[in-house]
This record gives sequence, C-alpha cells and structure tokens, in this order.
Amino acid sequence: MILRAEVIKVESGYKATFVRTFAQNREEVWAMLTENPKLQQWFSELTIEDLRKGGKIKFNMGNGNYENMTILEYEEGQKLAFEWGEDQVRFELASDGGGTRLELVETISKIVPHTAKDLAGWHVCLDVIEALLEGKEIAREEEWNKEYPEYQRLLESMSVSFE
Repeated sequence: MILRAEVIKVESGYKATFVRTFAQNREEVWAMLTENPKLQQWFSELTIEDLRKGGKIKFNMGNGNYENMTILEYEEGQKLAFEWGEDQVRFELASDGGGTRLELVETISKIVPHTAKDLAGWHVCLDVIEALLEGKEIAREEEWNKEYPEYQRLLESMSVSFE
C-alpha cells in the first residue's frame, strides 16, 4: 500500500501530511530522527547541532555551504519541528499498540516547482526509515523516480499554479 502525503490548502498556504505506522517502539523511531549516526543513514545532509527548542540543525548544501535551521518545537520522544527554508517540517510520534505512529507535516507557504521534489523526498525518507528499522534495503533513487511524478500529478490535480 502506497502511503502518499495528503496535501490540503490552508489559510497560510498548504499542509502536506504523511502518516506511517512502524512496528518498532517510539524510542527506536525517535532515535532515527534525533541521533546523528542514524539520522544520516536516511538523510545524509542533516546534522543535529543542538537538540532542543531554539537549537540548530545543519543542512549540508553539498557545495561547501551549510544552512542552519532552527528547531521550533521539541518534546523528547514525541515532537521535533524545524525550519525548512521558508517553511516548516514537524515530526510527531505516538505509541500505537506495540509500535509507533509517525506523522510528518510540512507546512508550505507557497507551491513552487521544487515542491513536488521535496514531497517525493520526504516520502522516500520515510520508506528508508522503515527499511532501516526492519533491517532491509531500499533503492532510494528508483523509489524517488516513481514518487516524484505522482506528487507532480497530485499538485496539478489541486489546480495549483506555481508561484
């Protein structure tokens, strides 16, 4: 079953919500989001510099430059939200039976041509987290190439004009 984001129009722009349920407990999933060695297995450009509200996450732009992103919300084991360019990304975890429900919400101020790429990227990141937790591997580029056109279609179906 493909678990694509739900994208809706909100007063301040758009909101993309991904929901996944993992068999692993909340501590294991939280570690994937907040411990640099595990974080970098699924998003190698990110490094947490200071894990607290007001702390920093560093994004390696790949050209020798780094973008510092402020952590906007932080609740140990439950919530991590940070700046994402002009937007915001929030991970929220909740126990779900013996497993964990993860909700990733990207708040998007305006849809731009790159938005579908970001959405496909988050989709594949969540697939990679699941694969890592289960001790499996995933063909990231192949998965992204399948998801990117689907997110383009999703945005087009909303009659979104790129700003």
